[in-house]
Amino acid sequence: METDALNAVAMEPIAGERKGTNKYYPPDFDPAKHGSLNKYHHSHPLRERARKLSQGILVIRFEMPFNIWCDGCQNHIGMGVRYNAEKKKVGSYYTTPVYRFRMKCHLCVNYIELQTDPGNCDYVIVSGARRKEERWEPADSGQVLPTAPEQRERLAVDAMFRLEHGVSDRGVLERAAPALARLQQAQHAWKDDFGLNSRLRRRFRVSGGGGARETPETAPKPSKNPPRNPLKPLPKIPLNQPKTLPLNPPLNPLKPTLKSPLKSPKTRLEIPPLNPL
Repeated sequence: METDALNAVAMEPIAGERKGTNKYYPPDFDPAKHGSLNKYHHSHPLRERARKLSQGILVIRFEMPFNIWCDGCQNHIGMGVRYNAEKKKVGSYYTTPVYRFRMKCHLCVNYIELQTDPGNCDYVIVSGARRKEERWEPADSGQVLPTAPEQRERLAVDAMFRLEHGVSDRGVLERAAPALARLQQAQHAWKDDFGLNSRLRRRFRVSGGGGARETPETAPKPSKNPPRNPLKPLPKIPLNQPKTLPLNPPLNPLKPTLKSPLKSPKTRLEIPPLNPL
């Protein structure tokens, strides 16, 4: 009895930490019988995430891959919003498994289901939402299309196809040559930015500013709550005069300075003699 009490007292601090470290082995634990602490406690290493593992469902943290609209509340759900989703295998694409994710909208009671599409390297909405269409073809936007992997492999082994591909590339270059020439000419017109800036500033000096003049119609309307101490307008300086003003103007030497009456020179205190004659 005393031995059991001493063992219980010695195991108290370890038992208090078993939730964080999981290193507490009860006295009736048998490695040959139980194998691990999880089997002893009849629990799974993934805890609550594996509560539906018998149905082939694992709870994971899923991040929305694109922008969607929920069919239940018609609210927009942005890309990157995370949910606790139920992950389940529903098929295979050749040897790649296809997974389906089921999650509840955080704004309503509607459930959203998405599924992987390994063939197109994308996700497909199964039910509960609709995708915000932000996909387009590169050819429609004038982008340069990369060479397909099949064409690269054929260019490496087929000499005739390589020759035909070169002829078609030269035809594309001839058709794009006028547009490229116009782009180069437009870029050359703005190449000397320093000279253009100098000529523009010179033109403004000659024309007296060249800016729009303030008229009663374009003048700013007075504010309903004017400041208590309105600022005075800055003096107008001619354009040919350099705009240099001293930050700290010198004091006027002819102006007399006033001294405070409190700061008068100290006078010596005179004490009368005790025995005057």
